[in-house]
Amino acid sequence: MRDEKGETVAERVTNDEWIDTHRQPPAHHARDGYQSQPGNERRTRWTRVMLLGAGEFSPELATAFQRLGAEVIAVEPDANGLTQGITDQSQVLDITDTNEMAAVIGRLQPNYVVTATDMVTIDALTLAAETDFAQVFPTARSLRLTADREGLRRLAADQLGLPTVPFWFAGSLDELRAVADDVGYPLRVQPLALVASAGRSVILGPQDIETAWQRAISAAGAPTPNRVLAETSAAMDFHVTLLAVCTDGPDGPTTDFCAPIGHDDPIGDVQEFWQPQEMSPAALELAKSIAARVVKALGGRGIFGVELMVRGDEVYFSDVSAQPYERTLVTLRTQRLSAFELQARAVLGLTTDTTLVSPGAARVIYGRDHSLGPAAPRPESGHALADALAVPQSEVWLRAQHQLDHHRRRFGMAITTAADVWIARDQAAEVSAALSNLF
Repeated sequence: MRDEKGETVAERVTNDEWIDTHRQPPAHHARDGYQSQPGNERRTRWTRVMLLGAGEFSPELATAFQRLGAEVIAVEPDANGLTQGITDQSQVLDITDTNEMAAVIGRLQPNYVVTATDMVTIDALTLAAETDFAQVFPTARSLRLTADREGLRRLAADQLGLPTVPFWFAGSLDELRAVADDVGYPLRVQPLALVASAGRSVILGPQDIETAWQRAISAAGAPTPNRVLAETSAAMDFHVTLLAVCTDGPDGPTTDFCAPIGHDDPIGDVQEFWQPQEMSPAALELAKSIAARVVKALGGRGIFGVELMVRGDEVYFSDVSAQPYERTLVTLRTQRLSAFELQARAVLGLTTDTTLVSPGAARVIYGRDHSLGPAAPRPESGHALADALAVPQSEVWLRAQHQLDHHRRRFGMAITTAADVWIARDQAAEVSAALSNLF
C-alpha cells in the first residue's frame, strides 16, 4: 500500500504517528473488523502493544489491552496459537531468536513490548528497552531472574536476606542423592527453569530420588541445564500467592496488593487455589514486606505473583512470577479487575484497583499430551460439561496448552464464587470432578 507521496506505508512508521495499513503487514494475519474504510486510512495514533508468547493465558491479556484502546500485535512461534483471530496483527517467528525478534521489534516499533512467556530471548528485550520508542514489561532483568530459580533464590536469600526454608542445588542424580543422604526426608525437588508447577516432587525416601530427578529434568526441557532445586519440605499451615501490582504514582513507584490467594502444594496434574486466604495480621504484614522487597529488586511495572509459605506468623519466600499465570485465574471472578486487567493497566500507566468483590475458588486440571494420540473417550464424557456447569456460580475453561516442545495437552479449569470461600472450594471440587471425565 502506498500513500499520496508514493511511499510504502508499512516501512514508514514513526513515533509521532502511524498510518493504518489495514493493520496487516505483508504475509501476516489481521483482524477483518479492523480494516480501514476508503478515505479513512489516516487516523489518530493507537497505543501499540507487542505481546510475546502464545500461552493459554495470552488471549485474556490481549483482550485486556484491547479494551483499553491498544492495538495488539501477537508474536508467537505457532501459526495456530491461541491469539490467532483475537489480536489485531500476528507475527509467527522464533521468539528465542535474538535477530528475528530485534528485526520485528524494529520494524513495527511498538510502544510496549509485553511478554507472556519465559521462553523468549532476553537479549532482544534488552535491545528493545534501549530504543527511544519501546518500554519493556516485565523487564529483561525480571524475566531472567524469575525464569531461573537458582538466581532468584540467591537474590532473595543472599542479597535481600529474605527468610527461606533451607535449600540446595544439585547438578546430577548423584548430587541429589548426596543432598538427601545429608539432610534427610521429606525433600521437595523442582526444576530450576520456571515451568509453572510442572516437574515438582516430594521425596519421601531413597526410592523416590531417581523419579523426582527425571520428573524435574523432563519438565525443564532440553535448553536448560540439568540442575534442580531441593529444599526441606517443612510442615506449613498453607501456601499463599500475594499479587503485587507495581505502578508509577505521582510520588514515584507504588505497590498495591490483592487479597492473598491460598493454594495447595503445587504438585501433580490437579491444582486448587482460592481467594481470599485468611492470614493473621502479623503474617499478612510480613508477607507484604517480603513481596515488596522482591518486586522492588526485580523492577518494572506490572503484576508479580509472589509465592510464600506460612506457618503461624512465620512467612517464607518461595518463588515469584512476573506475569499472570495459573493461580491468578481465580481473580477473573473474585476481583473487580482481574490479574490480566491489572497487568494491562499497570503497563500502560493507568489507575489500578485491587478490590475483592467475592470469595472464590478454582481448580486446574492438566490432561495427557496430545502428541501421544487421542485419549479413549469415557462413557461419562458426554455429560461432563453439562454436569460441571450445573453447579451454582460456576464457570469452566477448556483449552489446549502449548508445551515447550510444541506438543499440546488439554488444560481445564473450574472457577466458582460463593458467599464463603469454603463453599466456593467445595463447588470448585464438584465442577472439577465433572470435568475430569473429559481428560
